Amino acid sequence: MTMIHPTAIVDPLAQIDSSVSIGPYSIIGPHVRIGAGTTVGPHCVIEGHTTIGADNRIFQFASLGAVPQDKKYAGEPCELVIGNRNTIREFTTFNIGSPGGGGVTRVGDDNWLMAYVHLAHDCVVGNHTIMANNSQLAGHVSVGDWAILGGFTVVHQFVRIGAHSMTAMCALLFADLPPYVMCQGQPAAARSMNYEGLKRRGFSAERIAAVKAMHKALYRDGLTLDKAQAQIAEIYKTLPESALDVRGMLSFLEQTTPQRGIVR
Repeated sequence: MTMIHPTAIVDPLAQIDSSVSIGPYSIIGPHVRIGAGTTVGPHCVIEGHTTIGADNRIFQFASLGAVPQDKKYAGEPCELVIGNRNTIREFTTFNIGSPGGGGVTRVGDDNWLMAYVHLAHDCVVGNHTIMANNSQLAGHVSVGDWAILGGFTVVHQFVRIGAHSMTAMCALLFADLPPYVMCQGQPAAARSMNYEGLKRRGFSAERIAAVKAMHKALYRDGLTLDKAQAQIAEIYKTLPESALDVRGMLSFLEQTTPQRGIVR
């Protein structure tokens, strides 16, 4: 039996799994779907066309599925889609997508999203990310798997954050942050690669050596981005275990626009 507190307001059209728990004074709209094992704390508002998967833990005062903060939005049925096993802490605000950005704001699985995190319209967050308190994502931002955003990180619209990257506290991103890179500052500048994080995730010595070689090509050798990409493409020939890492980096860099550039 669904555990819904008597003071909660749940629209009868909402699709709520029988194992979901909903706390006092929370409000669930008619187009909301919530999967098995998810818990919703007190004083939460979940509205819009919002789909939430299984075993998520949503803490008190979260606002999920509100309309985008976009003056062009005119009531279109855009979506917020959240995966499984996410921790969503207090005062988080996740908006639905917008027609100009594909119509969907998307959060993957196993993410740890701390208090006051904001995901604007059309953001795409991968899996296993951590966003510390007050991380703020403007519209159309994408965040790769295993990325870590330090507290008070602010990300400009349309910026991409690569897998396994990391930002320091109060970082301000105007440019794309490539995979594996650690950055700091306002605006953010590259400092190193996330070697400790890679070790903790089981990267072999050979793969970490390849990441070091990619860092050297991007930041140490004084190369243009095109020449750095050509040098990175050669790395897997001597470090074959790194083929997927090299392909991932090259794919990321190939999608970087001259207007946006990468964090330097």
